[in-house]
Amino acid sequence: MRAMDEQGAITALAALAQQLRLRIYRTLVGAGPQGITPGQLAALLEVPASTLSFHLKELVRAGLVQAEREGRHLIYRPAIEQMNAVIAYLTDHCCQGEDCGVTRPPVRVSC
Repeated sequence: MRAMDEQGAITALAALAQQLRLRIYRTLVGAGPQGITPGQLAALLEVPASTLSFHLKELVRAGLVQAEREGRHLIYRPAIEQMNAVIAYLTDHCCQGEDCGVTRPPVRVSC
């Protein structure tokens, strides 16, 4: 995976700076690596399919969500490595390299 740059961080953070998208992302994280179909996601979040589709597209564009076709179904999963890259970008250079008691997140988190 490529290192996160400023524009990538801005894109990811902007995608999450909307209430429903943040709820979608958190729900996908909760579903774990097996993912969830759009129909299940729409039912859980009580949103119309068209609204969900619009917001999922933005999360996929930001690299925070991955979509994969499994048979007739589309499965959405959180892109944990991308989120880890965003967190690493935000915490890089913390306290100018001095120990300040802030614990950096693990480089790689898996569900």
